[in-house]
Amino acid sequence: MKAVLALVIIYVGTFFLVIQGASRNPAQAVPPGTALGNTALPQANSPVDPAKEADIRSLMELVGARELVEDGENTAIQQSREKVLATLPNSDKGQVFVNAFAASCQKKFDVNQLTDQIVAVYDKHFTDEEIKGLLQFYGSPLGQRVAAEMPKIGRETQAATRAASAKAAKEALAEMKQQSPQMGQWARLGNGQGQGRWQQRRGQPLQQQTARQQDPQ
Repeated sequence: MKAVLALVIIYVGTFFLVIQGASRNPAQAVPPGTALGNTALPQANSPVDPAKEADIRSLMELVGARELVEDGENTAIQQSREKVLATLPNSDKGQVFVNAFAASCQKKFDVNQLTDQIVAVYDKHFTDEEIKGLLQFYGSPLGQRVAAEMPKIGRETQAATRAASAKAAKEALAEMKQQSPQMGQWARLGNGQGQGRWQQRRGQPLQQQTARQQDPQ
């Protein structure tokens, strides 16, 4: 059971690494050997016993690890797309740019390389005997049920966390605007900040920006 719980942690953790890493640094290149953000995965060049590697890959297939990573990749790219879009002018050229950016992200995300790195993670944390035990568990009806539900649980957990974080941020910002109204009039949540800065650089009258910034969220 301890091994099962540990695998679940790695399983869900991989999903959140994909999501959080890309959303923190949407347009920043990730150095080789670094998994999404500042959290490094082991390099796949360390030799893994071939028989154990085969078992690990069978286990990853049973738990749907590759599908989980691909799902996380798509979500992360969409989040990055929205962040980049917020910094661009609202125009057809801006849409073309951000669509090309998302397509380039899709091409540059190497699922096979990341899968090899995850094999090294499993090898590091589980013995050959534990891998075989996990294969037996995930080959059972209960194990298949866990594998099927974990991606849904991961997405729902992320959505609940995001909603709670947004609520806390909104309440905190409202409180700070009351405490410091002069500075608070410039503080905003959401994705309109980049476009506002761009419009100011283009010479939009400050009075118009001030009026927009003072609108309640």
